[in-house]
Amino acid sequence: MQSNDPTGNQNPQGQSVPPSQGPRQTIPPNQGQNQKPDPHAQQDVRAKRKFERQDRLHSLDMVKIGWGPSIFGTTLLISFVICVAFFMFAPWRQSVAGVGEIIVFSPMHRPQTIEAQISGRLVKWYVKDGQDVTEGQLIAEISDIDPRFLSETQLKMLEDQKAALDNKRALAKERVESLSKQLDDQSLSRGAAVPAAQERIEQAKLRLFAAQQSVDVAEQGVKTTQWQLDRITNLYEKGLRSQREQQLALLDNTRAKTELQRAKAAYDVVSKDASIAGLDLRKVSADTSASINAIRASMADANQVIASTTADMAKIDIDIQNLTERRGQRQVHAPAAGRVVRLNRVGAGEMVNAGVVLATIAPRTDDRAAAILIRDYDAPLVSIGDPVRMSISGWPSLQFVGWPSVAVGTFAGRIAVIDAVDDGTHHYRIIVVPDKEAIEAKKEEPWPSGKYLRPGAQASGWVLLSYVPLWYELWRQFNGFQPTVPGPETSRLDRGSRSK
Repeated sequence: MQSNDPTGNQNPQGQSVPPSQGPRQTIPPNQGQNQKPDPHAQQDVRAKRKFERQDRLHSLDMVKIGWGPSIFGTTLLISFVICVAFFMFAPWRQSVAGVGEIIVFSPMHRPQTIEAQISGRLVKWYVKDGQDVTEGQLIAEISDIDPRFLSETQLKMLEDQKAALDNKRALAKERVESLSKQLDDQSLSRGAAVPAAQERIEQAKLRLFAAQQSVDVAEQGVKTTQWQLDRITNLYEKGLRSQREQQLALLDNTRAKTELQRAKAAYDVVSKDASIAGLDLRKVSADTSASINAIRASMADANQVIASTTADMAKIDIDIQNLTERRGQRQVHAPAAGRVVRLNRVGAGEMVNAGVVLATIAPRTDDRAAAILIRDYDAPLVSIGDPVRMSISGWPSLQFVGWPSVAVGTFAGRIAVIDAVDDGTHHYRIIVVPDKEAIEAKKEEPWPSGKYLRPGAQASGWVLLSYVPLWYELWRQFNGFQPTVPGPETSRLDRGSRSK
């Protein structure tokens, strides 16, 4: 079969010939099968093909590339190999990544809920959502519904009771002072009466001694006169003494006996006086002791009155204080300066119970921190004081994990707290605070102010670990190994270099 060419040129085998080769002679089909090809036509074809070959070689010579591009390509290849080798051995900073939120580090400045301290009826709101308030500013007012505190004169009644008890206590104190003076006087009286009674006893003893001496003298006189009477009577019987001498001796003996009786009588009187003096001493001692004890009992009663009235006054003070505090709790005040975030109860007349959250307030503070959650797989690798790079949601940033020094829009921090237990999902919370040393040394930018960095904003953190070659990091990531844990000496040197 023969193929038709758009130009009308055909070769002897029925193939189309390019137009550049010009018109060719064609051989009829019957001639091509029964006759031999023309030698002249074949020579023309060979000549044309040779011309075309030479023309093609001339075109290749015209577009031949010189040595310059070849050298450039080789240089580019060598530079690529060198860059790849450099980056493979470049230092790479390993890190542990986590996601969390911005919080307030100081618990006293975190968002606080304002609760109703008493059950009552909401009377009026004095603030609205988003309003800035100062510490102690009135926020809301609640009317009390407890019947024990509804009386408006209850406070005055309690104060009057306290005043009456105070007067009663004052009178009891005056009585105690009076009894104390009586006790002092009675003690002085006892101090004088008892020695006086004792002195009378001593005097009675002396008189008793003197009476005893008189009795002894009288007895001796009786003996002497009796002996004299016996001697004279004996001589009288012999006729050696007269009857008158006998009578005189008898009279002396009778007088001596009479004197003895008188001395004994005086001795008995003095002895009874001594006994009476002893009884007087006991009586004086008993009387003065009874008086002193009576005064002391009266003082004890007065002191008891003072104690009881003081206790009653203390109870009334507690009632007054409770009533005053109760009335003060009807007004709800802001616990700190800040902004009202949310009002949970609206409308006057709404009933609220004690402990119900009325509003939420966010104190004004720049004490910001970030609570980041990391996996339990990475928790053993971090320690308190490790450096952290922070990226905050809404703040433009470009983080290079392996090269934190070239990161843009991130902030420096340090780990301040690591939770001892997980959050129930096998994640551990770490609290990151600004790196104050680096910020004060002007090595790092300070964290954004509270106007831009609000609690609850999402934050991402990268805890920076050891430096390793890039090829090692790729190999570690490919095999799923943990980052390298720095040893004690490595950590110390690394932190020392960072502090410098």
